[in-house]
Amino acid sequence: MILSEDRLQDLLDKSLAELPPGTDWAVTLEGSIAEGFGNPSSDIDFLLVGRLDDDLPTMPSVLFVDGRRVEIRTRSVRQLADQLRAVEESANRPGRLSEDLLNRCQRVLHSHPLRGHALVEEVKAKLPVERFRRIAADWWGHRARQSLRHAMALLCLGESDEAVDWTRAALVQSVKSWAAGLGETYLEPKWLSMQLDRVGRADVRDRYWALEAAALHLGASDAETGTGTHADTHAAQAHLTACLDFAEDLGLTGVPRQPERLTVRRAAAVTTWQTGERVHVVRGRRDVFALGPDAGAVWRSLVLGRALPRVLAQAAGTGVNDPGALLATFLRYGLIRLVWKGGGTVTPSLPLAAPPGPVTPPPSTAQPLLSVCGAAVAGPRAVDLMPMPADRFAAAAMALVWSNVVVENAVEDVTGALRRGQWRVAELTARRAVHAALRGLLSAHGVNPLPADSDLVRRLDLLPSATRPIGVRAGELLLCAVDSAKDGDALLGELRFFIALVRGAVGADSFPHSFDSADTWRATLQLGHDWLRIGAHLGAELPIEEARDLLAGNGAQPHQAL
Repeated sequence: MILSEDRLQDLLDKSLAELPPGTDWAVTLEGSIAEGFGNPSSDIDFLLVGRLDDDLPTMPSVLFVDGRRVEIRTRSVRQLADQLRAVEESANRPGRLSEDLLNRCQRVLHSHPLRGHALVEEVKAKLPVERFRRIAADWWGHRARQSLRHAMALLCLGESDEAVDWTRAALVQSVKSWAAGLGETYLEPKWLSMQLDRVGRADVRDRYWALEAAALHLGASDAETGTGTHADTHAAQAHLTACLDFAEDLGLTGVPRQPERLTVRRAAAVTTWQTGERVHVVRGRRDVFALGPDAGAVWRSLVLGRALPRVLAQAAGTGVNDPGALLATFLRYGLIRLVWKGGGTVTPSLPLAAPPGPVTPPPSTAQPLLSVCGAAVAGPRAVDLMPMPADRFAAAAMALVWSNVVVENAVEDVTGALRRGQWRVAELTARRAVHAALRGLLSAHGVNPLPADSDLVRRLDLLPSATRPIGVRAGELLLCAVDSAKDGDALLGELRFFIALVRGAVGADSFPHSFDSADTWRATLQLGHDWLRIGAHLGAELPIEEARDLLAGNGAQPHQAL
């Protein structure tokens, strides 16, 4: 070790002097220095072990002693025994074995006792080091397989630069698995060079560093010339093949160069629904992704259960440029998953990094957020995350559609009242139309629940400044009085202009004139039904009770549905 026994005992005495007295601790040195690694900046990791009934805290105390950072952790014998037993119990399921748990046990088993040697050795005996070597080797081997399979999938999809990164990760994981089987079980990869030197196999060490250098060269080429070129793809494929050969020579199994073994499957709790031409995908009943036209075409081309190369060929048939990149995006966001034939779901992960799982992109900043035909998107290839939970998104969309139905009904009522000279009826009904239009405007911007009608104009301050002219006109219309046919005609003209202004702002220009004919009413029902289906699925509040009947009738009127 880089520190002498006397120096360690001195640091321990000074560290213990800063702790509350009273417990008789056994003490062992953990971490890189105990492993024979480390440097002048490495911290000193003391683990204090006691025969106590209480659960001791996981968080270490950090001290600064003689210019060194000292971390002190405490554990009871029972806690350590539980951790070692948990590792043994998970040995046959390396994909479920927690990295944190494995790391804590490795540090204990490879620690250097300083005091209370008998108690430290009693703890270590609960999981023989030879058994732990096999467990650690299998854990690294599982991750290497996942990374290699993921890299193979990315290459199939044309994502060569990302494939190189995952191949490089697999290279580390493969050699760490091999080294762990020979006793080099320390998890942190930063000491890999010293571990390989210590194993004493120059042929493996040199081959590893040659492959690592090739990966760095590929990464530098991508940075200089851009990614996705055919030359990059061929080089990345050659590098993956070389790494697969290396991993196989080290004893790794289960990764033949056969991308057809990868199949595309449905991801759990992912739902699709379409309104008009817009495709929406809900993840985990919470996140809504809106797909642009190209992304939607590729999504609709998916035939789940097929091999990845066939799925890519099917997507290419849509005419969308570079469909593999969109499929890769769906995969990253957890909207689809890949399964290796005979090997389960592909779940790549990196050590000492965030837990594996789908990527969540920054939310969309589009304003307005949605229209009656679906969510707004940034472009044809967009896979945009909506900035609100799925149930509120669906509720806002249903409110937007229903507000337009109310507007159509109110305009019809205003027209009828004016024909009969019912001036006060026309006034009140026009206000109803204005309020409904404003509810639609707020809903299109994601406001849900909505404010009361009396606050609608004031709450337009929640929206972008471009909507201010709408608020001004709304305020004027709400104060309009009708005392004659001339006033009525002026009101109806202003009302129609106001409605067109609002609909133009929220993309509802093409909303059916619901009560003009049977066809326009049928179109209105179908539009409402598209949104009601997903709203009901997500448990969103329906705009009116009659909506349940529309759902029950699959979009048809109840008596026609019989």
